[in-house]
Amino acid sequence: MPESVDLDQFDRRIIEIVRRNNLEPARSIAAQVGLSESAVLRRLRRLRAGGVIVADVALIDPARLAPAITIHVLVELVRSGLRMEQAFAARLARCPEVIGAWNVTGRTDFLLMVSVPSIEAYQRFSDAVLASDENVQDFETLISLREIVHFDPLRASVPL
Repeated sequence: MPESVDLDQFDRRIIEIVRRNNLEPARSIAAQVGLSESAVLRRLRRLRAGGVIVADVALIDPARLAPAITIHVLVELVRSGLRMEQAFAARLARCPEVIGAWNVTGRTDFLLMVSVPSIEAYQRFSDAVLASDENVQDFETLISLREIVHFDPLRASVPL
């Protein structure tokens, strides 16, 4: 587990601002937190170098892109253990269809979130990635009918 980082009130406020909009200009952040622009830039560099700010990303609205089907897949491995789970996770990381993957407790070893343009595309994915893997004992496919709660990075984040 990564070490926690000591953050002061300025760091926490800066994180709160860039969490909402990572394109906010440093001069605007400086005005909002009561620091100089150069102090804000130094703090942002330190937060990035220290792994507090992991990535500057764009959240994409999938409804504005080509139509896609979201599928959740419960995967049970024949053999678990650190090496087997890491090998399976590495394989998943190379699949552009996999937009989320979690190692979970219970009968199921992994929960996948897969996005594909069609059922046929999912069939190709499941044949190539799941059915062909000798360590996959079983998998269950759950097709999302509609989204009830939209992903909100502010709600999903750890409170400051």
